[in-house]
Amino acid sequence: MKARNFRYVRPASLQEAYRTLAEAGGEAVPIAGGQSLLAGLNMRLSSPKVLVDISNLVELTGQSYADGMVRLGALTRHRDLLSSAIVRAHLPLLAEAAPHIGHIAIRNRGTIGGSLAYADPAAELPACAVALGATLVLGSAKGERQVKAEDFFKGLFETDLRAGELIVEVKFPEVPTGTSTGFAELSRRHGDFALVGIAALAILRAGEIESARIVYFGCVDRARVAASVSAALSGAAVPLEDASPYAAAIRNDVKPDDTPGLRADTKLHMATVLTRRALNSMVEQRTAWAMSS
Repeated sequence: MKARNFRYVRPASLQEAYRTLAEAGGEAVPIAGGQSLLAGLNMRLSSPKVLVDISNLVELTGQSYADGMVRLGALTRHRDLLSSAIVRAHLPLLAEAAPHIGHIAIRNRGTIGGSLAYADPAAELPACAVALGATLVLGSAKGERQVKAEDFFKGLFETDLRAGELIVEVKFPEVPTGTSTGFAELSRRHGDFALVGIAALAILRAGEIESARIVYFGCVDRARVAASVSAALSGAAVPLEDASPYAAAIRNDVKPDDTPGLRADTKLHMATVLTRRALNSMVEQRTAWAMSS
């Protein structure tokens, strides 16, 4: 199958991109890395009249850290998350997640803005953005507005992006000192979208979990905080011997559907196992750090 006919525009500036999107009246789609969009075009899941290439807009690039806040331009490539000293120092969860994003070719082209805008419920970065309490800066010809990541994802492939808007940058508060991060996913093959995954932050003190912020992906319809599991883990002793502290709570947050080749109860079991695995990995990391320091 081939994409429908469309007009291709490559604006020279962000303001020109805004004007092009506004003039198209909701019939234009921006393209950056194109790792998800091009497949959608060829399968005619997306049929825009105008394709706006924003891949060379310098206004959407760059990384910075100041006053406890990391700013990543929307065109930050997935590969940059692996090599960035800023990300490694202040957002270790992103560094943990990046190797799981697709394959090398996808990481070379795919962008953080594109991943968040596409909002695939099996993608790593939307879950990490919610877990880290990120804020998305959305721009258009009307100006900019900021939306919390946990409010940005509305449903299955549904976001708060309005017609004519672009993700300009993503702001992440740095992970506070003393906070541990954990990431894990299960997929049929490395590089495939996750069947089940978890992005987690937790404060561990005196052999127990003081607080936790858990986000699942792959087994849910969108990235959001698993409130019941996060609350149930508070006060649980670590390392977790079994799933008893959160076994009942996980059924409130993870309600997957049966899909071809994978039943819902299997996904729920996988999410339960990954939760314990991710939390216990935090304990192992802290123990290793303590022994080396």
